[in-house]
Amino acid sequence: MENIHSLTTETVNPDTRDIDRVDTLTMLKKINNEDKKVAAAVEKELPQIAKAVDLMKERFLNGGRIIYAGAGSSGRMGTLDAVELTPTYNVDPSLAFGLMAGGKEAMYRAIEGAEDSKELAIQDLKDVNLTDKDIVIGIAASGRTPYTISALEYGNQVHALTIAVTCNGESEMAKVASISIAPVVGPEVISGSTRMKAGTAQKMVVNMLSTATMIASGKVYQNYMVNVQPTNEKLVIRATNMIASITGVGYDEAYELLKASDMSVAAAILMHEKHVDKDKAHAALSACHGKVSEALQQL
Repeated sequence: MENIHSLTTETVNPDTRDIDRVDTLTMLKKINNEDKKVAAAVEKELPQIAKAVDLMKERFLNGGRIIYAGAGSSGRMGTLDAVELTPTYNVDPSLAFGLMAGGKEAMYRAIEGAEDSKELAIQDLKDVNLTDKDIVIGIAASGRTPYTISALEYGNQVHALTIAVTCNGESEMAKVASISIAPVVGPEVISGSTRMKAGTAQKMVVNMLSTATMIASGKVYQNYMVNVQPTNEKLVIRATNMIASITGVGYDEAYELLKASDMSVAAAILMHEKHVDKDKAHAALSACHGKVSEALQQL
């Protein structure tokens, strides 16, 4: 069995050896002090993240899918990021999703042995018909999870874009993936509890990957999420406020614009700014891959 004690994420943190013997406030300060290191670790990986986003954008605009693969906490992190892209940016769930070692049930409880199965990862990717258009983002704090390594290896075989998100430098996943993103956050507050700093770093990275790809793909206008799906009262209010803020109209007029646009913030903006009907607004958006700034210029 491989010795994992040499991995950064598995080493013992000397600053928290007494964490079970201090008062609550001191305990929390120790956790907070460690958390402060995460953003700095992610900052060092920005060039790699940028490289990944540029390649992701090309594939996503050409119909490629964003597929996260992982086990345990890492797998849940990827699935969470993918799921949020639908309400936030109106991305079809078939274009961004997570694959968990052990399947959907593993989201809620540990499935013993699933992360050790290389065959399971291959089958999961075959089941979704992975192609060379797609993007496979493997997430594992250690960088050595067999399921996730196998997902990247199979991704390479079909010429998908493969990206490794780990928290150990020079990991096996880093060697397999086309692009390696590895914020090294150091030993955890509780030794080996990688749902803490490593998990936070992973969330920051996948948020950057997906958000920057959505921005580059025209899902954002200025810094507004104009492709939001107004599927509940809160989101309807948010969408209406966006239209009011961008166009300068009052709330009531913004709400009428939203309704007239078939509940599309982007179309509502075009309708107001260019005095066109909803059909012309939607057609302009389709011609510009949803980019509001380009549609405004064309109209």
